[in-house]
Amino acid sequence: MVLAILETGSAHGYSIIESLRRESSGLFDLPEGTVYPALHRLEENGLIKSTREMVEGRERRVYHLIPAGHGSLKESRASWQAFSSAVSRILVVNP
Repeated sequence: MVLAILETGSAHGYSIIESLRRESSGLFDLPEGTVYPALHRLEENGLIKSTREMVEGRERRVYHLIPAGHGSLKESRASWQAFSSAVSRILVVNP
């Protein structure tokens, strides 16, 4: 989900948290302690890069999706589609 948020453009951590909350209508109201470690793992795995920027006198890290991240997102979407289709076939009751 973080990769999908970054697909729309670079963002700092808190902005990513807000986007996840907004885009899920509040279902994914994730704490910083969940999102920031995920961002660090994505960067360590070479899927995103970060830069430091000064905003209103404060330094913050801004995350960017890189080509490997685009590829991973494409694979994740395909896996999710297959998974959700299978679950729907099982759970949906045909009239």
